[in-house]
Amino acid sequence: MKRIGIIKITVLAVLSLVFAISCNKTNEKTGYLRVKMTDAPGDFDSVFVDIQQVQVHISNNVGNSGWVDLNTNAGVYNLLELQNDITTVLADTNVLPVGDLQQMRLILGSNNSVVIDSLTYPLELTSQTNTGLKLNINTTISPNDLVEVLIDFDAAASIVETGQGKYILKPVIKVESINYL
Repeated sequence: MKRIGIIKITVLAVLSLVFAISCNKTNEKTGYLRVKMTDAPGDFDSVFVDIQQVQVHISNNVGNSGWVDLNTNAGVYNLLELQNDITTVLADTNVLPVGDLQQMRLILGSNNSVVIDSLTYPLELTSQTNTGLKLNINTTISPNDLVEVLIDFDAAASIVETGQGKYILKPVIKVESINYL
């Protein structure tokens, strides 16, 4: 009778050890990514940009590569509220496999506008609605890293007046910083 009890305890201990090791290996193969956005000043009342999705392109040594959708805080953002060190979180603490992040892509919606002298004008897009806005980020996520990428969406440089009261959004975006927290 005691022998069966010892066998059960031994089996449970071995299973617990296997489970702990497998969980530990999983943690070693993932890191975390947060994406934040800020803006340089612009001479407008407001600039509204419709961000629908944030994606990153990742590749690693186990043959996985491609675009990954991040858990995005989709919405219309007033870029002019994101000045003087004020930021907003576009994608927060996404779990990603370790590897190299080459690019980031912002997928824009169609609800973009600029307000000038209290008048609202739609911002027309070109191919951004189909392909998104790509940024080179060239960084690496190592095991258990929390990588925070801050992008600067330059409203002043991104809006082009075409005449006849029309405005085009030609986004000028740069990676402001990449921090390992």
